[in-house]
Amino acid sequence: MKRSALAASALSVTMLAGLTGLTACGGGDSETDAADKPGGKATATTSGAKEVSPADRLAKLMITKADVDRYEKGYEVKEPSDEFVFAKSPEEVTLDKKVCAPLAYAMNQLPLGEPQADLTRVASKDGLNGGYTYVTLTAYEGGGAESAMAGLSKAVASCGDGFTAKSKGGTSPYDSVTAEPTTKAADESLAFKSTMTVLGTTHTLHSAAVRRDDVIAVYFSVDGRAIAESRPSNVKLASAVVGAQNAKLG
Repeated sequence: MKRSALAASALSVTMLAGLTGLTACGGGDSETDAADKPGGKATATTSGAKEVSPADRLAKLMITKADVDRYEKGYEVKEPSDEFVFAKSPEEVTLDKKVCAPLAYAMNQLPLGEPQADLTRVASKDGLNGGYTYVTLTAYEGGGAESAMAGLSKAVASCGDGFTAKSKGGTSPYDSVTAEPTTKAADESLAFKSTMTVLGTTHTLHSAAVRRDDVIAVYFSVDGRAIAESRPSNVKLASAVVGAQNAKLG
């Protein structure tokens, strides 16, 4: 992998991550904005009450700095920039193993399955020195959330020897995928780690997913600075961020 490809690979979440608050699918934010404008998804019912759109629901469920401060102070929570995204939609991603697609989406802030809306935020405490935890919320209908979780679980079980994801932004070869123990949360939860080698250096990435009813929260952690500087990395998911978001899911 060329160094220039880092900013556009799964670890495009990497270089400049701290400076730009990188990788977000962007779909959830734009839908939230649309709901607040004439013609947006949020519409008036016959009784005159405003119907809550899927994007509005996610905006209310997404963590804020104040939520995380209740668990541990010092974190910054912000919108990621879409300047260095690996892909803007799942359709832009191709894989050597189709069954592994949910893993590529989860680690690149792309929605799983067939969502109604999605929204991403990135949290960090020490900026470039402490790594980043990304949170992507996705809303579904008609059993879509359960199906998306099942697909992710199958991918974790089927892709242990790794896979390669490609997009216009670059190529991300993952060396391995391993399920990790996780504390049960909400209706369903799972966790996994993956490894990838960039410029001869191995990096371990941690991810988790939690489903509450028809909403899924996907967490992903990365140390962009370590990858950019060719130092081994193994940054864990921020427990304060995960705890705060799981609490808001209920």
